[in-house]
Amino acid sequence: MTNIAIIGLGLMGASFAKKLTRLNYNVYGIDVSKQTIDKAKELKIIIDGSTNPLDVISKCDTFIFCLYPTKILPWIEVYQNDIPKNSLLMDISGVKTNIVKPIQDVLREDLELLSIHPMCGRESRGIEFSDETIFKGSNFILVPTQKNKNETVEAVKELANKMEFGRICTLSIEEHDKMIGFLSQLTHVIAVSLMNTHDNAHLVEYTGDSFRDLTRIAKINEDLWTELFIMNKDILLDEINQFIDSISHFRDSLEQEDTQEMKRLFIQSTKRRDKFNKTDGVTKII
Repeated sequence: MTNIAIIGLGLMGASFAKKLTRLNYNVYGIDVSKQTIDKAKELKIIIDGSTNPLDVISKCDTFIFCLYPTKILPWIEVYQNDIPKNSLLMDISGVKTNIVKPIQDVLREDLELLSIHPMCGRESRGIEFSDETIFKGSNFILVPTQKNKNETVEAVKELANKMEFGRICTLSIEEHDKMIGFLSQLTHVIAVSLMNTHDNAHLVEYTGDSFRDLTRIAKINEDLWTELFIMNKDILLDEINQFIDSISHFRDSLEQEDTQEMKRLFIQSTKRRDKFNKTDGVTKII
């Protein structure tokens, strides 16, 4: 991994470009927006870039796809014959079912796709919000398949280590999408549903930290997250149904003034939440 192409210079793509450039990799950019390419050059986070992938592809040996999930396979189908031999491809999609296998099924034999998921997204979008510090201490997940070489997995772990990710681990496609259904997608559904419960603009001046913390992710990219939810539909529906059961149980406990059960739920949630406290500055490779 010497010459790296970032396909899609939005928030995540440009953040990758900033960090990898700082680590002295040769970074190139590909984006549909000339304005974004020009901004990336102005920021000096890419050596060169273009809205035409053919201007960049031949210069690179590694390709990181920071595109909407449904855009990755069509891009590869169009341009894979122009990708240099034995190149490595990585996608950072938030779901892996219906992405990894379809790509691997059409990919040239000499090319290798290793799917990754840096767990450090933001609610904002666009190159102007890119930030190389978002990777530090964040979780980094590799989703290898039988088509991936061990040496490739180890090389990408080392790259994640250089980028200062925290916990670096591997999951299967199924394990990843089950995990993401609960930790990310369900939480977004809850935040969106809370904001859509009723018109609440008149409460802005009374807002406290608890409301802001809980609803931060309700500011959401509607195009991206619709794709992510549909691609993980069955798992997310199961998580939503379990949440409905949980909140219904709490509602019933409140209605019946069952204080002992309410206290039990509070104690249980406190204990479970404590396990998720983040330890900053610890780098661990698994």
